[in-house]
Amino acid sequence: MTISYGKEAVSVYRTDGVRSLLGAEVAIEVFGENFMPAYSEGDNSLVVPTDTMKNFVHANALDYEGDDLEGLLALLGERFLSTYGHVERVAVRGRELPFARESDVLFRRLHDDHGAAEVTMDRSGILDHRCGRLAIQLLKITGNSFTRFARDGYTTLPDTVDRPLFVHLDVWWRHTAFERRVASTRVRDSIAATFDAFVSKSIQHLVHEMGRRLLTDHEQLAEIEFDAENRLWDTARVSEADERVKVYTDPRPPYGRITLTLNR
Repeated sequence: MTISYGKEAVSVYRTDGVRSLLGAEVAIEVFGENFMPAYSEGDNSLVVPTDTMKNFVHANALDYEGDDLEGLLALLGERFLSTYGHVERVAVRGRELPFARESDVLFRRLHDDHGAAEVTMDRSGILDHRCGRLAIQLLKITGNSFTRFARDGYTTLPDTVDRPLFVHLDVWWRHTAFERRVASTRVRDSIAATFDAFVSKSIQHLVHEMGRRLLTDHEQLAEIEFDAENRLWDTARVSEADERVKVYTDPRPPYGRITLTLNR
């Protein structure tokens, strides 16, 4: 039996009032058999209200002077275990709420790819962690193909020797040591550079090369996981004068999904 409960979607915007801003959405989940009486007997004497968890996040975020999400989550987990001695284990998850700096004091809210992290801790330290970059959307207008795939009576898709490719991508990874982390923006930039330079024969071929290069270039990474969607547009019109000139439209709802996990 696993017993847990927690608070989701706690928004945090931490600023020093001078020039720094860290935006995040945080969740805390607590584990422990000490909470069983609340389930079996209605005894809430050891239940930390989820509203208290929200207040705890805000109060301790005030003390955080770093600029990365992972550090904030680790601080929250460590302090939660120190504050509530009957909690056996805590999982703290978060995603960035990104802003672009326009000047020393002006920021612009972005609705774009963003960092994410998950940290699970007990009193011995960090038990597990995942870091990620979510909602990456990359389009390459040439240098991609998909040919010589399995065919049978259901197949209608033609071979495509050169095509645009539009992928939606979530990437997660684990570090060999939590203290030696790779910034999620560096992972995103590596993925984009590989997509730009690599001539792929499928999305499977593409994400494998992305993962291979990341593990080669960043020895801090122990594992990397891809969840990719093929969101290539449907062709609406083709120029009679130059067949390379086309107009596309958003695809119909079904889309392909490709996953891959690589370990060092």
